[in-house]
Amino acid sequence: MTRPDAVRRVKSYSASNGYVYQYCFYEVNRITYEGGPAGEFIYAISADRKATFPLRIVVVQTALEAWAQANGRALTSSEEYAVAKMRLFQAFDEGEVPVTAPAAEEQRLLVDESRLEDLLQMLNI
Repeated sequence: MTRPDAVRRVKSYSASNGYVYQYCFYEVNRITYEGGPAGEFIYAISADRKATFPLRIVVVQTALEAWAQANGRALTSSEEYAVAKMRLFQAFDEGEVPVTAPAAEEQRLLVDESRLEDLLQMLNI
């Protein structure tokens, strides 16, 4: 028996650059990124409400491990998801998100050690 498709809630985000994006969370995968483990969070996004395409956010595992060591606990999977979502919002606001599918195909938004702490501060973690 085939599994029914998941119901996805489409949300809107009014970015500071003037665009109103629509997005929904699609899936998370555990991948290897530049030789190390990472979480790949895939969102379906649209900048024009006509074309929807995937955008990938890569959360590097070494950044999470360094944070866990410094803070005495690991981030939960919900907190890791929240970090990826905040990175998406940050990219919307800063105009980093491409508005076409071909441009998004090559792009990976990265959460590494240089960005993790700022994203966690936005979440009060």
